[in-house]
Parts: sequence; C-alpha cells; structure tokens
Amino acid sequence: MPLGHRVSKDVLERHAADKKLATTYRDALAAVADADGALRAAQAEAGRPGAELRGLSIALDRALADALRVAEAAERAAMGVQTYAPEGANAKGTRDAEIARRRAKARPGVREWTDEVDRLRTARERHLLSFRVAGARSGA
Repeated sequence: MPLGHRVSKDVLERHAADKKLATTYRDALAAVADADGALRAAQAEAGRPGAELRGLSIALDRALADALRVAEAAERAAMGVQTYAPEGANAKGTRDAEIARRRAKARPGVREWTDEVDRLRTARERHLLSFRVAGARSGA
C-alpha cells in the first residue's frame, strides 16, 4: 500500500509542463534585456519615428509578459504537485490546493520565485505606465 497523497494524471501533466516551461527562464530574461536595450538605444537617438519607438515598447511589454508567465510557472513548479487542484475537483479539493499554495509560499525556494514574479510584474506595470511615445497617436 503506497503512502502519501495520490496525484491524478492531469495534475502530474500540468506540473511537468510548468517544470519544462521553467527551464526557459534565463532565455526569457535575455529576451527582456535585449528588448529593453533596443528600446533604450532607440530613445537615445534623436529623430526616431514614434511608430518605431512604439513597436519597440510593445516588444518589451511582450517580453516582460513572457518572462512573467515563465516565472509564474517556475513558482508553481517549486510549490509542488499538492498545490494543483485536480480538474473537476470538488470545493474541498480546491480549498486544499489553496491552503497548500499558501503554505508553500513560506518556503525559501518558493519565496525566491514569488519575489521574482513580483519584480517582473512591477517592471511591466512601470513600463506600461511610464513609457509614452510622443506623436504615436493618430488623430486624437
């Protein structure tokens, strides 16, 4: 008789998918750095058209969103399989997963990813709120 929690196949699949996605985190951060560098270089040059700057701004936002998605997957993977609610779970199963998530966030290995997710969210929001391209609007 096996001891411990039984884990459904769909939970194992989602956990494996999150672990696989988490391995691409460094690539996602490199894409953010490249997009940010391209935008800052374009801003430093005088006379760049607003449409080009807007395109670079959108590329940075997409890179930040992708990095955020990867960091969230890494956080979920670090929390463990008990934090995934099985598909079609009743209220108790969903609640158990929520409690397990809250408990897992207190672990140091998970806390690192939680901090990284918060940092990326803040960076994305700061970019969205602060970056404006002069002349990018048409007819407003």
